[in-house]
Amino acid sequence: MTVSTTPRAAPPPRPRTVPLPPPFAPRTLLSRALAVPLVLGLALFLPLVVVSQPGDGPRDAAFWLQVVLTVYCGVRLSAMVLTTRRKLLQATFWMFCYMAMGVAPLAQAVLGRVPTPVVGPREHLVQAVALVLLGCFAFDVGALLARYRTPWHRRGRGTGEPARGGSPDDRPVLIHRRRLHLLVLAAFACGGLLIVKLGGPAVFFSSRQEIIAGIEEAGVSGDGGQAGQAFLRGFGTVPPLIALLVHTRWLITSRRARRTWSVVAVFGALVVLNAVVNNPISNPRYWFLTVLFALLFTAFPTSAAMYRASLSLGVVVALLVFPFADRFRYDENNTPQIETTSFLEPLALKDYDQVGMFANTITYVESGQGHSYGYQAAGSLLFAVPRSMWAQKPSDTGVTVGEWMGAVNTNLSSPVWAELWIDFGPVGMTAGMAALGYAAARVDRRVARRAVRGSPPGSLLLITAPLVAGYSFILVRGPLLQATGKVAIAALCLALIATYRRDRGARLG
Repeated sequence: MTVSTTPRAAPPPRPRTVPLPPPFAPRTLLSRALAVPLVLGLALFLPLVVVSQPGDGPRDAAFWLQVVLTVYCGVRLSAMVLTTRRKLLQATFWMFCYMAMGVAPLAQAVLGRVPTPVVGPREHLVQAVALVLLGCFAFDVGALLARYRTPWHRRGRGTGEPARGGSPDDRPVLIHRRRLHLLVLAAFACGGLLIVKLGGPAVFFSSRQEIIAGIEEAGVSGDGGQAGQAFLRGFGTVPPLIALLVHTRWLITSRRARRTWSVVAVFGALVVLNAVVNNPISNPRYWFLTVLFALLFTAFPTSAAMYRASLSLGVVVALLVFPFADRFRYDENNTPQIETTSFLEPLALKDYDQVGMFANTITYVESGQGHSYGYQAAGSLLFAVPRSMWAQKPSDTGVTVGEWMGAVNTNLSSPVWAELWIDFGPVGMTAGMAALGYAAARVDRRVARRAVRGSPPGSLLLITAPLVAGYSFILVRGPLLQATGKVAIAALCLALIATYRRDRGARLG
């Protein structure tokens, strides 16, 4: 038998798979073309208009640092609007920075008027603006670091899908259908209890002052404390909102759900319930902004046009309409009337006191109070512990600084820069802002992988990310102690409906 020694020819190389470009989307191209002039206006035109207005403010180092901060935030917001990949958490962060840390403080610097007095020397205001700019830069550095992953994290991620045989963390968390029914029941029970306690639906369409009075008459404020009020309003508003978000995504992504009368009926009832307990009349403006953004980003998870329109128009509404949106805070007899001679005055006289309160926090620390080294953060994390068990439990950072200032109204903001500063100083503040940027970018990348056509209706991440993006306005504005109550309630609701199971009886379909 003759054995051939001729070498076998090597098999031809497999053709390399080249990913196809995304399909041409005229609406996306049009939205980008329309957004370019607006975002250029945000970064250049609007700051120049504000600076050119007459005013009594000094043109010193604080003023020019504020100009740089406004332009920087405008450029970063423009980048978020024009990005090809939706970045919900980063976009809302830069939207807040542009509004509350950029344009509004710049208007205050031009006019020389502030909603909350800055009690310290001018050097502390200069330091506050510089630290805000440093924190924004650190946020960007953290987001940049989130792009780089170790090789074992990149293994099996070439197509954006979980590695085969990976851990449960690699699988998407879904919404359990049967436990969703429990959440719906809890939403109606808690929302109904809030309505009954306050005396009926009509109270929710009067004013926030009537809401607070109804809570006090119901006897849940607890001798002037706010814990009972926060829990009642939190459980009465958060579960209905999360249940509505889940049903909104379910109906949009599932034809079977749209043909099921019970799902449609529950969705309609949840719309009515949220129209009562989460309407813009009886709720703070930042909470209604949370509801609005969460609904938009949930209802349009893959729409680049809606994403860009929400950010671009949201800034315009926040700067022009937001300062006047507190007319429902009081009744007609107690509504303050403010006559303005410039479009800048509402920004200088209303609630955009974040930079000034950061400067006051620096003065508070430098006056001998010192840094708390995590004490304020511990109070926020352990918000549920009653003061009867923790006599030295810290108050809100805004309240603490306000009482030290001798302010009559201590319902003051405390932005995340101030919260990090009072606890951990400049190094801790910079590291904390970088960590926030890293976390936001990682969540945005994960959302971008999940938010594709054909993703399961019960993807919990695509419900959680819009909710967090909307609520980030409240978290970044602070104080954290006031914001953590609803965060904990939302976490309980999401944990109730979360599951890794994929069987037919558990998943939404």
